[in-house]
Amino acid sequence: ILPNIIGPILIIGTLGVAGAILLEAALSFLGLGVQPPTPSWGGMLSAAREQLFTAPWISIFPGIAIFVTVLGLNLLGDGLRDILDPHTQTERGL
Repeated sequence: ILPNIIGPILIIGTLGVAGAILLEAALSFLGLGVQPPTPSWGGMLSAAREQLFTAPWISIFPGIAIFVTVLGLNLLGDGLRDILDPHTQTERGL
């Protein structure tokens, strides 16, 4: 049983971590996440709202970090699903 559940657990884990990052960033942006001494991407975006027109890079870099991290985890989960799921085996070109 264990070899058959390792694949789905890895896939769900990577997608769950990506969702947790988005949830934490959204809650911190709204002020409901971690408190200001603790750094978080959502808190950085929330603090950068006041300087959006004078210094936009302050909000661009945390946004890019969230985007790249979540996209990377989703692509990792999709790649693991393609490799580990025997039901969706497709013919691979060599």
